[in-house]
Amino acid sequence: MNFSFDHLENFTQRILRKIGCPEKDAATAARVLLAADLRGVDSHGVARLSGYVRLWEANRINAVPEIRIVHETPSTAVVDGDGGLGLVVAPFAMQVAIDKAKTAGTGWVSVKNSNHYGIAGIHAMEALKHDMIGISLTNASPLVSPTFSRERMLGTNPISVAIPANDQPPFVLDMATTTAANGKLEILQRKKQDAPLGWIQDRDGNPTTSPLGVKDGGALLPLGGDREHGSHKGYGLGSVVDIFSAVLSGANYGPWVPPFVAFLEPHPNPVGEGLGHFFGAMCVDAFRPADEFKKHMDQWIGRFREAEPVKGQQRVLIPGDPERELEAERRQHGIPLLDPVIEDLKALGDKLGVSWKPND
Repeated sequence: MNFSFDHLENFTQRILRKIGCPEKDAATAARVLLAADLRGVDSHGVARLSGYVRLWEANRINAVPEIRIVHETPSTAVVDGDGGLGLVVAPFAMQVAIDKAKTAGTGWVSVKNSNHYGIAGIHAMEALKHDMIGISLTNASPLVSPTFSRERMLGTNPISVAIPANDQPPFVLDMATTTAANGKLEILQRKKQDAPLGWIQDRDGNPTTSPLGVKDGGALLPLGGDREHGSHKGYGLGSVVDIFSAVLSGANYGPWVPPFVAFLEPHPNPVGEGLGHFFGAMCVDAFRPADEFKKHMDQWIGRFREAEPVKGQQRVLIPGDPERELEAERRQHGIPLLDPVIEDLKALGDKLGVSWKPND
């Protein structure tokens, strides 16, 4: 069943206000959360709203944080999110990076004491409005085993880079450093479907296609799946994200990162504060005139679009194409939600006294 963006945005804002979020923060968080649904990353959208509420109920999210800069230079900063929603902390920190880039040419911000921040791409894309290249990284709950390991040591640790163009749509890379994000397993579980081979290993380190493999003590696999297919490269990328996001800022890293689910307790001996993020903003004019750069980005994108596709494929895609096209479709025709998600949202509304019906 499909629902309008306005309906889901209104419902999400009302839920967030019920847990104490100021109106402005609730609006920001709803916009960031629903960007995932619009862009087709259904695992990171309203399906996770009840998860944030459960973390708040467990006193692991601060609904009224005092987000502040705790260390800075002209081009860098560390932001303390005060335990707030990552959906609110991340936009604050990305704006700090953009503001610094306006004066210093580039801005780099590492964040501690935050929580899950939605999809990485929505934050990187903020830089596009200013003729800047945006970068967004975050560490996450440890569900990933490094190459040759049975232990969960890293999160899915996504990377997003957004690059402006002129006549062409922007280049927007938004990817996990695992073969698949954990949210895709959640969708498979709701649909009662198996996972492709190479996504997960069981508790003994053997490949499995069970979508419950991680819940049963297994782990997600780094990008590549196994050593022969380059999993050491995914492991390396995920490690860099973890270090930039957390070792640099003072957040928890590696196996100490607190879990997103409220029923699992954080590590009893944390090495930092909350989750960590990392943001970058690079003013194109700091390298070459923006109009000149964007003209060449148009040429770059156009030539890649013209690349001859392999048999059975209609075209070559540019990073960001599927999400942009899906967003246009969903804004017009609504956002599809699976029945279990609808029931979860209705139950959440009933618990907090928020009607699922848009006009109530």
